[in-house]
Amino acid sequence: MEHRDDIGAKLGMWVFIFTEILLFGGLFLVYAIMRSAYSTEFHQAAHHLNAFIGSINTVVLLLSSATVAMSITAVQKGNNKLAVILLFITLLCAAVFMVNKYFEWGHKIHIGLYPGSDLMLTLSHGQVMFFSLYFFMTGLHMFHLVVGGIILTIVMLKVQRGTINAGHYVLLENGGLYWHLVDLIWIFLFPLLYLIT
Repeated sequence: MEHRDDIGAKLGMWVFIFTEILLFGGLFLVYAIMRSAYSTEFHQAAHHLNAFIGSINTVVLLLSSATVAMSITAVQKGNNKLAVILLFITLLCAAVFMVNKYFEWGHKIHIGLYPGSDLMLTLSHGQVMFFSLYFFMTGLHMFHLVVGGIILTIVMLKVQRGTINAGHYVLLENGGLYWHLVDLIWIFLFPLLYLIT
């Protein structure tokens, strides 16, 4: 029988996820309105993004979602050692994502293509809106990814120590839910920003 605290923790996590969906849903709505108003400019601006790096990051995050889900199954079956390995792979995937983003953002900043730069002042209003949304939404997503990485690192250490085990793994489940949210947000961001046709 599930402990009452575990039920409360799960419910709290679902409420939190709902608020995050509202936040990003609002951003996606703003994006849709701006894209409708400036479709040509959004299309032109999207050519400055690297769809190959975006694709790699998509594959990396999908892999990380699979490994975090498998880690929960491993703990449920009493195999904490395997769960630690799977969580470590998840964190490696997060690191690969962040390194790719570092180079992607670094290139944009190097050429002066960032909000408030002199180059941005020469662009059309629609292109400025695209890059402003690009930096804000991907930046907010990266913040969530870093928070998720910290949570999963703590969870991994607790699994390693045996604090999280087959009888008590709600923290791992909630960490996994949060990580799936981070991945789901990227699944929407990738086509919206990188695959404009």
